[in-house]
Amino acid sequence: MAPVPVLDGSFTEHPIRSATAVVIAVGPEVVGHTRRLLASRRDLTVASDAQKVTLGVIAAYVVVIAILWNVPYVRWSLWPFKMLVIAFHEFGHAVTACCTGGHVKSISLDPHEGGVTHMVGGKGAITLPAGYLGSSLIGALLIFCGFNIVASKIASLILAVCFLLTLWWGKKDWLTILTILLAVGLLVACWFIVHAEPLRFVVLFIGVMSSLYSVWDICDDLILRKVNSSDASVFAQRYGGSSQCWGVVWSIISVLFMAAGIIAGIAAFPQSFAQQEEDSKNFLPTR
Repeated sequence: MAPVPVLDGSFTEHPIRSATAVVIAVGPEVVGHTRRLLASRRDLTVASDAQKVTLGVIAAYVVVIAILWNVPYVRWSLWPFKMLVIAFHEFGHAVTACCTGGHVKSISLDPHEGGVTHMVGGKGAITLPAGYLGSSLIGALLIFCGFNIVASKIASLILAVCFLLTLWWGKKDWLTILTILLAVGLLVACWFIVHAEPLRFVVLFIGVMSSLYSVWDICDDLILRKVNSSDASVFAQRYGGSSQCWGVVWSIISVLFMAAGIIAGIAAFPQSFAQQEEDSKNFLPTR
């Protein structure tokens, strides 16, 4: 996760146009359904069984991920999902680099060392924290969408665009390509099972994993292992403070993002399982 060696490079805009075309094609339908869902209810009463089950699943995911993350050998069971959230982390660096005048040369993913984004230019004060905070924000949004099947369908479409961009930026190594293709395959498969009902639990798991990844990884790098090559240490060298301080600050923000995603999900999606399935049948149906 130590980011951003400076490399020169250029890239074509065709993947961005393709991704934009996908968003435009489904945009009107997505917006309409989102407005209806958000207008349905905005209080924090956990009334439906679907909400209670979702909260229970989130709690179970937190416990399971926390255990698996720290158990030797068993922790490798998280490898596919860890690779995904590493991709989110690097995607955060890449997007903010482009938004602040930089250019992305490549993204590489590694299960041992994490990931690295090679870029030229950009504003380090924004691009450095954008990895952890970006993956946490994506995680919070996925948790929010995981409360509802239709919202999970929308999230999976956006994820597909993110994966397309990551694959485009990614170094053409087998690990990056295989990880992204497996992720896309899992999402596609879930669309065709019981009107995409399992999709929301996959989206939830990826969301929880992405939210917790920042906390656990910062803890590993800065507290337990004392690694000095993290985003936080580079940020501290450039802008002052200590790497531990910035790591704790970013971890707190990550937890707040996750809490906000849960609260927003409760407020926006009170539908029962039956209501969600009926809504799913009318939104890009697969059965």
